[in-house]
Amino acid sequence: MRDTQWVRCSLRQLSNALQVKGHLACPTTVSGLLKEQGYSLKSNVKRFTGPGEVRRDSQFEHIEEERKRFLDSGCPVISVDTKKKELIGNFKNAGQAWCHQPDEVNAHDFPQDAEGRAVPYGIYDLRHNRGYVCVGTSADTPEFAVEAIMQWWRAEGERDFAGSDKGILILCDAGGSNGYRLRLWKQQLQERVANQLGLEVTVCHYPAGASKWNPIEHRLFSHISINWAGKPLRTWDTMLNYLRGTTTQSGLKVEASLMNREYQTGRKVSNQVMHNLNLKRHTVCPEWNYTIKPQSQPAAPIPEEP
Repeated sequence: MRDTQWVRCSLRQLSNALQVKGHLACPTTVSGLLKEQGYSLKSNVKRFTGPGEVRRDSQFEHIEEERKRFLDSGCPVISVDTKKKELIGNFKNAGQAWCHQPDEVNAHDFPQDAEGRAVPYGIYDLRHNRGYVCVGTSADTPEFAVEAIMQWWRAEGERDFAGSDKGILILCDAGGSNGYRLRLWKQQLQERVANQLGLEVTVCHYPAGASKWNPIEHRLFSHISINWAGKPLRTWDTMLNYLRGTTTQSGLKVEASLMNREYQTGRKVSNQVMHNLNLKRHTVCPEWNYTIKPQSQPAAPIPEEP
């Protein structure tokens, strides 16, 4: 419990401490002595994922089984998530690009200087290696997420999976606008997807902290970030064009559209509405895996906020 335990000992501090004890050693000498003893500068290592490793393994095995089952039957399998929100304007964009002169951008990223804040919600089709990004201009809500899925279906899914009426598998993270705890997410899937399209909707959530294994992260979002690296997203059209221009040697193609609509935050879903959902939970990790089937009667409306 000495004071030195809570002080970062740099090479210069160690050299000064040795001089106080009568040992003359410059910082360079101290560095060499430390290396001889097996010391080196190291960062913290992220390794512990928290409790529940057995359940995490079961969830990943269940996701793999569901993916294989849907792909083998020719049914759509999509991975969804919200990409990092971007300010539209003359702001710095991380990364580097080949050019004669760098783009001059604002010194500070003040939201009031932006045309708006883009909310890119992505849908990745695992079977056809295609991405679809809906760029919202409002809040990232479950209603917005489900509307993006419906827009993808009308633009591409209905055509690419014509005649496939067995169901759809959605892979998503445990949090965000498609979180496993959100009632509005489930209610919107029931009303907008299952009932309107007549499809069984199976949802599998990746455990908390495991979003990097969600296919959309490394098959779509990473390539988008590379494509617009170092390029300021000054206008909405600039962002949409960079999204549409994202390709890979493996054949990835991306479509994008703008959703200029306001989405209300804080909407509530009553216990009665949740009870009426035609939702069946799986036996494996039931809080993360469930299937929503079409209802014979329309779902009860969501009560309006007071």
